[in-house]
Amino acid sequence: MDSIIEVQRHTHEEIEQFERALYTILSKPQPTHESRLQVEHKASQLLDRLSSRLVTLNNIYEDQDARKAEIDSLSALPHQQNDLSAFYSRLGKIQEHYAKYPDALVAGFDPELAALLDDPEEYADDEEYEEDDPVALLFSGEEAYGKYLDLYTNHTTYNNLKNIGKRLGYLQYLDVLLAAQSGTVHSELHKECRLSRDYELYIKALHSYLISFMKRAQPLVDVESHQREAELQFVQKWDDGEFADWEETRQSKPTANASENGEGIWCAACRQLQGQKMYSKKTVYDAHLTSKKHIKATQKQASSPEQPPANPNGPSASPAPQNGADTIQSSAKFKHRTAALLTYLTSQLLVSLITVLNETKSNVERRFSLTAREREQELLEQSKKPPPAATAPANGEAGAEEEEEEERIYNPLKLPLGWDGKPIPYWLYKLHGLGVEYRCEICSDHVYMGRKNFDRHFQESRHAFGMRALGLPNTKHFHEITRIEDALALAEKLKREGRNEIFEQETMEELEDEEGNVYNRKTYEDLKKQGLI
Repeated sequence: MDSIIEVQRHTHEEIEQFERALYTILSKPQPTHESRLQVEHKASQLLDRLSSRLVTLNNIYEDQDARKAEIDSLSALPHQQNDLSAFYSRLGKIQEHYAKYPDALVAGFDPELAALLDDPEEYADDEEYEEDDPVALLFSGEEAYGKYLDLYTNHTTYNNLKNIGKRLGYLQYLDVLLAAQSGTVHSELHKECRLSRDYELYIKALHSYLISFMKRAQPLVDVESHQREAELQFVQKWDDGEFADWEETRQSKPTANASENGEGIWCAACRQLQGQKMYSKKTVYDAHLTSKKHIKATQKQASSPEQPPANPNGPSASPAPQNGADTIQSSAKFKHRTAALLTYLTSQLLVSLITVLNETKSNVERRFSLTAREREQELLEQSKKPPPAATAPANGEAGAEEEEEEERIYNPLKLPLGWDGKPIPYWLYKLHGLGVEYRCEICSDHVYMGRKNFDRHFQESRHAFGMRALGLPNTKHFHEITRIEDALALAEKLKREGRNEIFEQETMEELEDEEGNVYNRKTYEDLKKQGLI
């Protein structure tokens, strides 16, 4: 098995097997986002293994010495035409190998890959959807299996930057990132803020997160090559001077030896009185203007006909060497190159993720409109969401059931269904007060949601049964009475007022409607007149 030609043939066959496997898993349509992402991660792993085989094959072809030695060993010389010792030696090694490893595959391929090529459907059902999904562990709960971005940490860091001005909310921060499609991200910040060290750390963390998210959510996209191309574009634009706003402008500061270089702040009046007088700082110069010596020197200068030269060093003073200034200017130019590069690369990433950013903003707006209880219910529904089906449908009925499960309407808030079989809008749910609970003690503490359902239940069988259990007629006198104590007190009051005929006439005969609800004659006739039965 050490023949270089056999290794080449075997590597070629492995590459073909990987190509077939990639076609097999990518050609199958995926109905859900989760299944599509799982398939893309599996394809990415196969691509990595295929790339390693291609590198190995290329190295073998470039090793001409080993190939020549192999061919020479197989090519017999004219006086050695009947010499087959090399052949039998290799044959013995092969037989010894398979005698030692009898269960080894002849082709030597991966059993998992062989199973995928033999039965793609069975492989997809058994391996693609596992109970412990490794792809789901790559994302946080906020990212929702790669659907949204989790930028809360970066948002907090952004608001903590110095000289940022007004702090932004999370939605406003997302709008700032969305503005990257029309220019460079964070161009709204002041220059002194972008040139700070904190901004460089912030943009570096944001760039790292976006790179990580793209690798996890889009495994088949070659992010590294796109970033290298963007970096080359940045270098070209940087050399052309298109990023001049990233250069730090420094004002020259007077030094202690300013008199030697012809620089600094000097006072001509004090020079005449005390000789050459230099001030290294502007504050010191301003403070001495109110001193008595300066006032006296100014008066003397005004009365003197001779004026001092503009430069205390004289017109023939030699200029200061410029090498140090050029070095400072060059270092200041490249000091913020890293921050400028990361900002440019981050802008390119945000353009690629513009769809995900829009979906993230929509999801945040939707969640902001929910109450704390509704958010808890949504999280509870997501935690109880069953994993994808682990077995393939065995017949047409099973396939129909799976389609029905996929077509189930997403209703985490348990909203009532409308005439079209879909949940009613949330605003209509709030308008009719369907979220308000009404409890009736006569109906064994049953809860009715909404005022309309509560009013209707007084004519239903549940409430009528509860009234009969109390020995009371279910008449209009007891409408809106939900407590047993109040109902008994009202019955006693009616008896004291001489209304016994109500109990005798209205409880004497009972009628039943088509749905099985039992009413006394008077209540039955009233409901029939109203068209409720």
